[in-house]
Amino acid sequence: MGQKKQRLLEARRHQSLTDGAQMPSTMEPCLGPPAPLGPQRSIYFSSPKSHSAQLGSEFFDQPAVPLARAFLGQVLVRRLDDGTELRGRIVETEAYLGPEDAAAHSRGGRQTPRNRGMFMKPGTLYVYIIYGMYFCMNVSSRGDGACVLLRALEPLGGLETMRQLRSTLRKGAAGRALRDRELCSGPSKLCQAMAIDKSFDQRDLAKDEAVWLERSPPGSREPAVVAAARVGIGQAGEWAQKPLRFYVQGSPWVSVVDRAAEQNSQACSDKAF
Repeated sequence: MGQKKQRLLEARRHQSLTDGAQMPSTMEPCLGPPAPLGPQRSIYFSSPKSHSAQLGSEFFDQPAVPLARAFLGQVLVRRLDDGTELRGRIVETEAYLGPEDAAAHSRGGRQTPRNRGMFMKPGTLYVYIIYGMYFCMNVSSRGDGACVLLRALEPLGGLETMRQLRSTLRKGAAGRALRDRELCSGPSKLCQAMAIDKSFDQRDLAKDEAVWLERSPPGSREPAVVAAARVGIGQAGEWAQKPLRFYVQGSPWVSVVDRAAEQNSQACSDKAF
C-alpha cells in the first residue's frame, strides 16, 4: 500500500507540471501576442502619400464631351516641392474631339512629338506652350487625339502662393495686386497659378504625386452647366460654333461668359419641365 500511495503522489505531481506548461502562472509575464485594440491597417497596404478622394483612371476613361462636363466641380490639386498644396475647383472646360475636330491639335489624325499626350491613355496630361511663354493644360480622354482643356478654376487653397506665382510670371500691371477672381480665370492663368509648365506634359493625372484630381466635396450640389462655343478658334470653320465649352452658370471665376448660350440653356431647361 505504501508503494501504491507513493506512485499516486508522483503521478499527480507530473500532471501538475504538465498543466503548468499550458496554463502559465499569473505571476509570470504572458509572452503571447497582445490583443489588438481595434481595426488596424498594415503599413504594407497604406501610404502617407495616398489621397482618399483622388480620382483614378476610370474617371478619365470616357469620351471628351462627358468628361469635360464631369470635370466641373472636381478639385485640381498641385503639391509644390516645399509641400505647399494649391487647390482649385474646376468651373470651365473645353472638349476637343480628335481627328474630326478642326480646332483640335490632332485634326486629321496628325501625331507629332508635341501632341503625343493626346494619343496616350485617358488621364494623360497634354501641356503645350502658346505665344512662346504661356502654357495650357489638357487631359486626354477616351478616343485617339481627344482631350479636355482646363480653362478656369475657383481658387480654394494656397491663394497667396497663387498670387505670387501669377505676379512673377505675368506681364504688365506689376504694381497692382491680383484679385482672387483673376488668379485662375483662363487656361494660361490657371497654369501660372498652379505652377504647371511643359515638364508636366505626358504625366498621368491619376497617379502623379505633384498634381492630381479629387472628387468634389460630399454634399456638393450638381452645378448648372452652360454649353457654349469654344474661345479663340475662329479659324476652325463650323467647328468654331459648336457648343463644346462648358462652364458653371453664375460662377464669377469663369473666363468668358456667353449670355446667349445661357439664355438657350435656360430655354431648354424650361421646355424640359
